[in-house]
Amino acid sequence: MIEVALFGAGRIGKIHAANLAAQPGVRFKYVVDVNAEAALALAAQHGGRAASVAEALADPAIKAVVIASSSDTHSDLIQRSAAAGKAIFCEKPVDLTVARARACAAAVAEAGVLCMIGFQRRYDPTFAAVKARIAAGEIGVPEMLVVTSRDPGAPPVSYIESSGGIFKDMLIHDFDIFRWILDDEAVSVHATGSCLTDPAIGAAGDLDCTAVTIRTAKGRLCQINTSRRAAYGYDQRFEVLGSEGMLQAGNHKPTEVVLHNGASVSEDKPEYFFLERYRVAYANEMAHFFDALTNGTALRTTVQDGLKALELAEAATTSWRENRVVTL
Repeated sequence: MIEVALFGAGRIGKIHAANLAAQPGVRFKYVVDVNAEAALALAAQHGGRAASVAEALADPAIKAVVIASSSDTHSDLIQRSAAAGKAIFCEKPVDLTVARARACAAAVAEAGVLCMIGFQRRYDPTFAAVKARIAAGEIGVPEMLVVTSRDPGAPPVSYIESSGGIFKDMLIHDFDIFRWILDDEAVSVHATGSCLTDPAIGAAGDLDCTAVTIRTAKGRLCQINTSRRAAYGYDQRFEVLGSEGMLQAGNHKPTEVVLHNGASVSEDKPEYFFLERYRVAYANEMAHFFDALTNGTALRTTVQDGLKALELAEAATTSWRENRVVTL
């Protein structure tokens, strides 16, 4: 039986708690959160109990931790958990600064513990199928990737102010998809953006719409377009153009029913937000973490992947602020 502590009882913490509780051979033991009421409620729901960080990490029965707290707590919890010899699952980002993310990677390497970063899109069945079909050679050599990533609405400005900015908060997933799908590294990044959906976001020093162009070491190109507002739902698509064809990954919808009548042809809008769109991916990534912990399966998303995505986010932020191409 693997006993686990969960750090964070908020929105994503609740998703991970339910998936933890569903894992065979796993016991959900502690919930840690600065909001004591939220920690108590989530612990009671899944048969655990509320605790402090120190108590959870000092318990020798705890073999793994799941970090789903606010982004500014991740690096400290990763380093403390690594020092305590715990296997680590951490939500993105590793940290909001590259320097601290590198320190985390060094701490994980020194401790020799498992550390997986929660880039759940790699575990989405549709996206994983595209990756497998590229590997099978269906479109020849990949040459260009176009990513569309649009939220139905922006988070509260209070969240945006502490998020690290849109490139580190929202596009970090797209930067990871870029590296994973093309199996390549960036050599240059050019990013631009605007504030088109809410002036308060601009007043907080952030953007709500961006366009990023990446050139890779192999000369491939990637374009990423994002927006904090899509009136029709959560828009998550990408296409890969290769030497012999193209693969597209489209949106998920609540049903696949299409209505044809005299006025129009219509179908369901995309799933509303990431909790619905990636519910299977979240379950798959948690199962993968415990498979790696139990059976030694190689992790699909490591702390190094988290660091690489953050380096791209930092480069994009610099490119936007300084209005120039950033070379990596």
